[in-house]
Amino acid sequence: MEEVKYNNGIVNEMIDDKVYQLLPSVLKNLTDNFEERERDIVLTSSLTALSVCLPNIFGQYDSDKVYPNLYSMIIAPAASGKGVMNKSRILVNKIHIRLLELSRQKQHQCKDEKKKGKDRDFENCPSPEIKILPANISTAEMYSYLSRSENGLIMIESEADTMSIMLNNDWSNYSDVLRKAFHHEPLSISRKLENIFVDIKEPKLSLLLSGTPQQLKSLIKSKENGLFSRFIVYSFDEVSEFKTDLFSKKIADINSIFEKEGLKIYDYYGKLKELNSEIEFSFTHLQNKTFIKEFEILHEKIINEHSHSFLSNLRRHGIICFRIAMILSALRSVNNIMEDQKLICKNIDFVLALRITKKLLKHSLVTFNSFDDSFLSENDEQFLFSLPSTFSRAEAIQKGETLGIPKRTVDDKLSQWKKKKIIIPVKHGEYRRDRKMV
Repeated sequence: MEEVKYNNGIVNEMIDDKVYQLLPSVLKNLTDNFEERERDIVLTSSLTALSVCLPNIFGQYDSDKVYPNLYSMIIAPAASGKGVMNKSRILVNKIHIRLLELSRQKQHQCKDEKKKGKDRDFENCPSPEIKILPANISTAEMYSYLSRSENGLIMIESEADTMSIMLNNDWSNYSDVLRKAFHHEPLSISRKLENIFVDIKEPKLSLLLSGTPQQLKSLIKSKENGLFSRFIVYSFDEVSEFKTDLFSKKIADINSIFEKEGLKIYDYYGKLKELNSEIEFSFTHLQNKTFIKEFEILHEKIINEHSHSFLSNLRRHGIICFRIAMILSALRSVNNIMEDQKLICKNIDFVLALRITKKLLKHSLVTFNSFDDSFLSENDEQFLFSLPSTFSRAEAIQKGETLGIPKRTVDDKLSQWKKKKIIIPVKHGEYRRDRKMV
């Protein structure tokens, strides 16, 4: 396997100590037990896990309704300590178990009632509801679980290869679902043979992955990949020292600390879920102006000093910053949030969100620069994936017309994609998308 050169010798900076001193109590209680890289990983993964635990909180960003959900990936070599990411699962686990228990109770009750009435048609009985979604799942199953989850799901996967394998299969290539769910774009699927039709108006999905640089290459394949730009990236290439306190009381206590904070989140989740109306999060007028100014500066810096292809990452980090501020504000208001009340971002959380996002944006840029030349631009990728997995030249030209792409340009793209083996000729005028493409 080809060796992946990573980070080009650049050491990614850690999140500032000042940030940790000012975090809301839940996050401070968690991160106080860690140092350096592990502390950064715990903060990033906890923010992501908690992004699916705040139902009925939303904001308006660029005229779109936005929920707190985040996508994050921790990229580092083996034996680097990134496994601490898995602690964040504890924060969501009690919610997951409770949802599963309640839905199974309803399912059993429904089946018992049907049996008493000698009705063996169990298809209309409630299906299991969960909060933590496995990555090794078919596209149809993903749609099914998302459609049943009013308050969102999270994928937590410590081996990015698991998702890569799924995205290489026709029956489980849910890459387009991940892209659309990041922006809560409507999702629908129709399968005639299985008599399935699922329509999801506002999918809510959070995603937490970790993996090695090689696993990242298998998953993303291209630095202009539309999926990559939706992720918070935390990356480093130092290998951690062997721990000498594996059996200490402190190590045992860490899980109990996560469980204790997880109980608080479980109670908060239940309180928010029972609200009759949603709570709108927003910046103050001054924060709006500062936010725009800060991102204009970042935009100009990238235009002048870096690849313009990175601009899609910057734009999506604007949404990410807004979501991080929403999460911090909701956590800081855990004891006094009220129905029919607007959630106005406190200055402390606005500043923290900006600092965290700027640091993570640097990590994303270093990772972006570590990729080889991309196979597809994001626009080309969107065009390719708007076509069926097997398609004809006529279908591509027709789709191109709807997107404003001239016939000659479509033919040029097909020719380039064939040379790069992105598409495989099936017969004259008909192509199949390479299964290795995300």
